[in-house]
Amino acid sequence: MRLPLSVVLSVGLLGFISSTNASAGDQLPEFRQCVADCNEIVCNSESPPELPLYLTAFFWDCPQDCDYHCQRSITFERIDDNKPVLQFHGKWPFQRLLGIQEPASVLFSILNFVPHYIAFRELRKTLPPDDARSNFFLRKYYLVVTITGMNAWIWSAVFHCRDFVLTERLDYFSAGATILSGFYFAVVRNFRLDRQEMAAARVVFTIACCLALLCHVFYLSFVRFSYSYNMMANVAIGIFQNLLWIYYSISNYYFPADIYPPPRESWILWPLWNVILLTFAMCLELFDFPPWMDAIDAHSLWHAATIVPSFWWYKWMTKDAAREALIKHKD
Repeated sequence: MRLPLSVVLSVGLLGFISSTNASAGDQLPEFRQCVADCNEIVCNSESPPELPLYLTAFFWDCPQDCDYHCQRSITFERIDDNKPVLQFHGKWPFQRLLGIQEPASVLFSILNFVPHYIAFRELRKTLPPDDARSNFFLRKYYLVVTITGMNAWIWSAVFHCRDFVLTERLDYFSAGATILSGFYFAVVRNFRLDRQEMAAARVVFTIACCLALLCHVFYLSFVRFSYSYNMMANVAIGIFQNLLWIYYSISNYYFPADIYPPPRESWILWPLWNVILLTFAMCLELFDFPPWMDAIDAHSLWHAATIVPSFWWYKWMTKDAAREALIKHKD
């Protein structure tokens, strides 16, 4: 989202804040000397050792393995000397697991995938088809949210397995697509662009969103990759989306349209509560700290904090879809 409302900003920012090309640990003379010595003695020897399969499967090579072990050894020395733990290459010196760079973030990314997959299967099975007979045209919009969410968390997991330029870009672009699709769904749902009489507005808005995403990806891929621009663009769209869902909850709960029969139901306010919950979850990223047990840092906890809101979000979506389908059926 790294999605629907509950994770839109977290996925949008899952790598943007923490990613840098250099960190304080990179500049340590002892670290640089360690890497140079390891490369010279191990990698450039007449018979360099072969890395085990679980490392080569994740594309580790000898220089990268030297870099990893030097990060770990320098970190242990600093801890013994009561010095602060530093980041290297924009990341904390995590203990890798079977070649995986950030095991906790990978685990939480996979767990975030689960609610999107469950919702995709449930909505595809229960929602009526988009056609004139059912008079229901929201099915594809609900499903797009689940599909982009699944895609984003897949690439989040891949990126946290191994940080390469390609995996980073796929993670960021998937997050951007998810945030934009979430905004697209919020506009369609709030302003009822799914209705047949709104076809012209829907086409124009769809084309505008698609062009915006294509231009965004093109600029970052072929003109200039800017972390700050990428972050600002995604945060701006995410904020607009959250404002729309706050509007949805307040307007539909306190000022319901005539087509919605009483009584007012509390689940209509769930998007509002998800916005509030997400705001608190985002605070985790502001208080970064060295990883607990060499695995869990603020970034991974941020991922963990979006799992339950995702289930809650899709529970709302299921209720909303069921209500809309019932109203359309009566019409």
